[in-house]
Amino acid sequence: MSDAASRAGQRAAAEYLRQLLLKPGSYREAWQQHVVRPRDGVINQMAVSEVLAAHLRSESVRASNGPVAPYQLREIIADALSGRQLSQQSLQLFIDAFGFTDDEASRLWRLRSGATTIRVLAGTQAMPSHAAHGVSHALGPRRHQTVSLHDRVWVGADGRIERSHVMQVVEATENGVDRIPFISDTSVLTIEVGMGCRELASAVRQVADDVFMTEIVLSKTLQLGETAAVEYFLTYRFPGELTDPAERQFRRAVMNQVSGYDVVICFHPDRLPTNLWWATWEGVDGAVQNQEPVSLDSQHSAHRFLQSLERTVAGFYWTWPDVEASEVSDFRDEVRQ
Repeated sequence: MSDAASRAGQRAAAEYLRQLLLKPGSYREAWQQHVVRPRDGVINQMAVSEVLAAHLRSESVRASNGPVAPYQLREIIADALSGRQLSQQSLQLFIDAFGFTDDEASRLWRLRSGATTIRVLAGTQAMPSHAAHGVSHALGPRRHQTVSLHDRVWVGADGRIERSHVMQVVEATENGVDRIPFISDTSVLTIEVGMGCRELASAVRQVADDVFMTEIVLSKTLQLGETAAVEYFLTYRFPGELTDPAERQFRRAVMNQVSGYDVVICFHPDRLPTNLWWATWEGVDGAVQNQEPVSLDSQHSAHRFLQSLERTVAGFYWTWPDVEASEVSDFRDEVRQ
């Protein structure tokens, strides 16, 4: 790997590492317990050093080595979180100390190695309606259409959407289509491509306020009328509280038309909703137009299939036993179809 590629990989891994530490849950709680007044969106590096030092102390007891003081880790942590120097040893220390999952650890290593099939997106707000002009300008003329779309969504034990698996069948509307755009608001943390995809073409770029874009390069160049099935995997970072209705919904906005749309939402057995509805919204910023109650199956999942979806926002929203129900009006998922 060239020096430039190595530095780019370390920066990408560092960005994902920062987002994992900022994401609500056990990782953030581990270092915030050492902070008197935590600040939103800010990682206290001395608090992180307490977590790493505690892990090293437990290891040194087993190895009969001398203890490591938190202040001795300040430069290592600063270099790692900034992406200036994220060594293999430093990355492994973060993984071990915070107990990242196997998927998260694997993603960190692949980012550090310069993988081009995964990108990190960072931010805290949803796509505003006034961003549409900037998005359309960035996308340019349409060169494909979506024939069918499938979302499989997982809600974690903390009550937040943690990941989704997207299957999409696209059809070329002109010759020489070798890529499709991916547009997201900043609730999406990472995108990783799979079947039917070669790589992500470029670094994620901002095309409007809180709106980001990259391009998925197809594994085969399509000619007019040809189709391809592609898949990609998303992880999420919802930063708010569960009292916020935006934290209790999954919506799909279709800007053009999809002939068939299939969605499954799966809830962790330790956190099941009190009520669940299937609904449509009056645009990305509008109120609920129609809704109907939905029951979970024996696998704590709910499913909907629509033969056609056109210029519509549709999806699920829910309430928790310990959170008041309220109107849902936040936009969470935007992909140009």
